[in-house]
Amino acid sequence: MEGAHALPVRVYYEDTDFSGFVYHASYLRFMERGRTELLRGLAGDQSDLHRDADGLVFVVRRMEIDYLKPARMDDALTVLTGTRELRGASMHLTQAVCRGEEILVRAEVVVACVRAGRAIRLPDSLRRALSRPA
Repeated sequence: MEGAHALPVRVYYEDTDFSGFVYHASYLRFMERGRTELLRGLAGDQSDLHRDADGLVFVVRRMEIDYLKPARMDDALTVLTGTRELRGASMHLTQAVCRGEEILVRAEVVVACVRAGRAIRLPDSLRRALSRPA
């Protein structure tokens, strides 16, 4: 994923199940951190966006995940997050959790921009930041 935001993650005991492999839901947390850090790097804290944009929040609308290979405790992973497409009120992101060059988990994520329970257009400043090549 050329130009993607990269977040290093270490696998801890709490991320694994009784078999010693990373529990499937732990990857969701890793990817959430990746999306959060992507936005933080482009637009600052989500709490600032929420305050400055009169209650704007981001919600996962859709996620498609392929679990390809397992990770284990103490593995050093990287969460890659890139913009695939921007629409009016949503961003379509591609994410991958990797161990070195090996892709363990791949996901397509649609994140909606919402205020007071209703979809709203992505702020222009965020749209520009997400559209910039890395």
